[in-house]
Amino acid sequence: MTEAVRLMSHPPFMAPHISRPSSASSVNPPLSSPDITDPFSDPNHTYTYSTDGIDTFPAPSAYSERQYAWIHIFPEGRIHQHPLKMMRYFKWGIARLILEPDVCPDIIPMWIEGNDQVMHESRQWPKFLPRVNKRCGVWFGENVGGEGETVFSELRRKWRELVEEDVKKEGRGFAMGMLSDGLKYGKEAVALREECTRQIRGAVLAVRRKRGLPDEDPKEGLVQTWREEGGKSSGKMEDGSWVGDL
Repeated sequence: MTEAVRLMSHPPFMAPHISRPSSASSVNPPLSSPDITDPFSDPNHTYTYSTDGIDTFPAPSAYSERQYAWIHIFPEGRIHQHPLKMMRYFKWGIARLILEPDVCPDIIPMWIEGNDQVMHESRQWPKFLPRVNKRCGVWFGENVGGEGETVFSELRRKWRELVEEDVKKEGRGFAMGMLSDGLKYGKEAVALREECTRQIRGAVLAVRRKRGLPDEDPKEGLVQTWREEGGKSSGKMEDGSWVGDL
């Protein structure tokens, strides 16, 4: 998630509380100076990233040509094939990608249909082969984001206010894409992410409606609804849908 937020922003990504050298003697410190950090282990670097604190991968955001990149998001976070083309609840990561970058990204809602015909989760051998002579479609909505006055610009303003309050409270800031516990779990922060995710779902539903499908039950967008799936993490669910990992 940190890398995704940085791909949609402009460096530097260092925390705002980090100060630059001010004295002439510290501009070019000797190699033995404790002020010199390893750029590949410094938590504020932009060259590599880790998914678990152990593995290491080259950071896509380190390349200048990838700044303000287009990122295709599947906010359900899972394969979900419903006989009535209903969507699962959207995960809150989509809200972070809108609230946290230094500018509000363009947001193009899309509706994709037909993948379940090509690669249905219940398909038999040869499971690894897509089925041919099937029909797929992609519908695009209008840009609902960007730097103009939108519902997301207001949500971002409220987010920035929360961040400023958090910096004062913590006495320090965090690098781009990283959050304090207060910004992760605080009541106001959670409420902002919920509302942002709800607005995104509404934009996708508008495209779904334009495609000609009937409105879904509002409960379909609630995580509580999908908890009724029970303990099964994949396979056929009680509502007739099929769920799998991406």
